[in-house]
Amino acid sequence: MLQKMRGFAKSWVSSIFLGVLALAFAMWGIGDIFQGKTSTDVASVGSRAITLEEFQREYRGEMRQRGMEGEFTPEMARAMDLGKQVLDRSLIRAALDNIVGKLKLTVSDALVAAQIRNMPQFKGPLGTFDKQTFLQVAARNDFTEQGFIDLIRTETARDQLARAVQGGFQMPPGLVTAIYAYQSEVRAADYFELAANAVGAIAPPTDAQLTAYVKAHAASFSTPEYREVTYAIATPEDVMSKIPAVTDAQIKQQYEAQKDTYNIAEKRDIEQVIFPAEADAKAARAKIDAGTSFADIGKARGLKANELSIGTTTQSALGGDLGKAAFSVPEGGITRPVKGPFGWVLMRVTKITPGVNKTLDDVKGEIAEAIKKQLAGGKLVDIANAYQEAVDGGDTLTDAAKKAGMRVVHLASVDAHGLAADGTKANLPDDPDFMPQVLQAEVGEEGEPFQTKTTNYYAVKVDGVIPPKLKPLDQVRAAATDEWMMREREKQLEAKAKALADQATKDGTLANAAKSVGATVQKSPGLQRQMKSDTFSPALMASVFEKPAHVGVFGPAAKGSGYIVALTTGVLHIPPPTGNPQFEVSVERAGAEMGSDITLSLAEAAKKKQGVTIHQDRVNQVTGEGS
Repeated sequence: MLQKMRGFAKSWVSSIFLGVLALAFAMWGIGDIFQGKTSTDVASVGSRAITLEEFQREYRGEMRQRGMEGEFTPEMARAMDLGKQVLDRSLIRAALDNIVGKLKLTVSDALVAAQIRNMPQFKGPLGTFDKQTFLQVAARNDFTEQGFIDLIRTETARDQLARAVQGGFQMPPGLVTAIYAYQSEVRAADYFELAANAVGAIAPPTDAQLTAYVKAHAASFSTPEYREVTYAIATPEDVMSKIPAVTDAQIKQQYEAQKDTYNIAEKRDIEQVIFPAEADAKAARAKIDAGTSFADIGKARGLKANELSIGTTTQSALGGDLGKAAFSVPEGGITRPVKGPFGWVLMRVTKITPGVNKTLDDVKGEIAEAIKKQLAGGKLVDIANAYQEAVDGGDTLTDAAKKAGMRVVHLASVDAHGLAADGTKANLPDDPDFMPQVLQAEVGEEGEPFQTKTTNYYAVKVDGVIPPKLKPLDQVRAAATDEWMMREREKQLEAKAKALADQATKDGTLANAAKSVGATVQKSPGLQRQMKSDTFSPALMASVFEKPAHVGVFGPAAKGSGYIVALTTGVLHIPPPTGNPQFEVSVERAGAEMGSDITLSLAEAAKKKQGVTIHQDRVNQVTGEGS
């Protein structure tokens, strides 16, 4: 969360070292740190407690950050084990905080204040630190003013420890050379293609061979598992008729409560350049009229392109003459000089987001429908509660559903794809969240009610399971025969390719091996480990680089169903380009990554020494596990 707020750039490692040194701060990061232990602590490392409030804030922040990349739900978070990831990072940070405390590392108020004032997220419309913006951004991320200040103080102290541990770490020259030599190695090879028909016709299998093959691959030749299912369902449409008509008073009340949703001020993205005197601003405006770009005017004032923007704002937020001027020009337009609190200003409008102004009459139908759905949702909750009470009282799913007012559907058989045993589509609700519940339900249990994204409520009971059954041989003979012959051809082709590669190794050349199958020897271009080839498959490329030169190798062709037999004829190791600025930067970054690995190792060792306690029930309370 804090990383997002501060806009720190993510470190990277040159592709030369990727895969070897990828572990870094991502495993421990920077996050929320508050002292004090309560009876609702989620976990602790030594004397450092991770409170329920702290873990909730961290978890919600992670959810929000991931949600920016697309639809992200709590269910998806649980599937990704997001709670464990957040907790692991918190535990490692806590272990480091204990070390900071033991070493008595401190951070001055001046340094904390300077860091906060320099964070771009807290700049106001004029491009300087704005207290109100700071409070708003902190609140949106679940922080109080003092809580965020404490966070920055603790994080900065932890950074001091990290810099002390890994400061100046450099990769040993021998390791740099070895890694570069491995990654940049170039090989050349002679090769020929062994066509798929090189093994001749494949005799069909006998019944005994086919029977054994079908049994060995039973999953491919069996009926699916079928489940006999009874389920109860209640939808908003089922209760709509029982909901009283929505009154005008209810609609008006809802409109007033959500007025900010229907009346949104116009917003504009604005860039600005500040001048010390009106004459300077007028001279700059004249240059713009003559063809000079706004960016060049800013550059002349010592501003980079990304420093011109004051963000998205409303006219009222800018206020006074600044607001009037900025909101009187079209998109792309530039204002005349305007007097501001810090000098004379030229502003450029880069984007206009129109405002919204909907009257009660405009949204009356929309609000009425929303209220009806809300009331229907309440009715469905009542139905689900009534069902659960009946089941808790000993009723079966069917009896409980009838008492609660849910419809009951029985399926004699359904497989994982929603098909009945006769191949027809089973009578399932059109709801993607329903079938997973059927597949994970325990046989014979009266299911608890659950709601899906469609807002429908269901309860599921699996009455019985028909396990997969191997189909008779005559039903699968054609498919099994084709599959057996295909695999037999592959097996014989692989054996032949291996024999030819062994012959090439013995001869020191591919000539005789290629001649025996009527193939032509070809020469490869320069090959590198990770390169893609239309001839050499990844498996074959790996073999080329695993074996010494002049040792025959074989593998599937990159395209088609044939094999390639190859013999490495040359190996080239390129020395590291020392002195190349880009290479030197990559080495430094890789060294920094290795140094942060040392910090991570320190944290892990500290965790073991300090002792870790985790209250999983409180973790589950936040993540929703087991609900």
